[in-house]
Amino acid sequence: MRRLKFLLRPGWLVLAVVVAAFAFMCFWFLAPWQLHKNTSTSERNQLIADSVSAAPVPVESILPTSGPLATHDEWRQVSATGTYLPGKDVLIRLRTIEDAPAFEVITPLQLSDGRIVLVNRGYVRPVEGGRPPEFAPAPTGEVTIAARPRMSEGTVAGKDPIQENGYPQVYFINPAQIGGAVGVTPVDVYLQLAGDQPGSLGAIPLPQLDAGPYLSYGLQWLAFGIMAPLGLAYFVRAEIRERRRDRTGTAAAPPVATEPATGGAVPATPEASSAIDEDDVVLPQRRRRSASAEPTTMTATEAKLADRYGKRR
Repeated sequence: MRRLKFLLRPGWLVLAVVVAAFAFMCFWFLAPWQLHKNTSTSERNQLIADSVSAAPVPVESILPTSGPLATHDEWRQVSATGTYLPGKDVLIRLRTIEDAPAFEVITPLQLSDGRIVLVNRGYVRPVEGGRPPEFAPAPTGEVTIAARPRMSEGTVAGKDPIQENGYPQVYFINPAQIGGAVGVTPVDVYLQLAGDQPGSLGAIPLPQLDAGPYLSYGLQWLAFGIMAPLGLAYFVRAEIRERRRDRTGTAAAPPVATEPATGGAVPATPEASSAIDEDDVVLPQRRRRSASAEPTTMTATEAKLADRYGKRR
């Protein structure tokens, strides 16, 4: 455990908290968010695909008596018979249709049984930098339309209806909010009108049947949540190895030679000491042998005297 005490330092503690928080966000928020979007998009695509080949049903058979529309009834083809309420058009602001800005037009339709349902008649393009254009009013009298039921989009606090350019304008298709703006009480659902129907404007295209990148995004967040702790473990292991290498290098370092007070050099190792001692002893002996082995040169007179007195060697 002593080897891991460095993990208690502030820098390592902060890093561990950041990694843990990031992994928590990946597993409990980011990945589930993307995977939920993938699931809901796939379910919507399946409903649209099924509705293409299904026969239309009367709208009264799927309208809720209270509360929101059933999920499995959204996007299916329905027929509705009733009368448009004149002078109660509402514009939906800040819409984008086919990559271009647009206003969507909502008009209430009173059904044969007396209930009121909002109808999204389609879109119109803004003019003069954002002003809604003139568009055809809804037809009078009883009509029968083909449409697809849609759930309420809800609303956001602070995004209240405004009156501008002669029309009430809102930011979301929320039946309760729109009904309050024009003085009616619609059911909690609206109908998206198909093209070439009584009162239709620019037809809003159906969503493309593509689940999008949500599944891959969700899997990526899961991978990031796994990689973050593994990365922290890698750095901890690298730090431990570096510290162990430093300790091993310090223990294996040779002693440093020092000089005595007299100023003479002291050998750092026994081998150096023995080499110096050998030189001190062997070299003088070699010099003496060399001196004794040198030949003696004598003159002719010294040779005669040596022979005479028997001193020649």
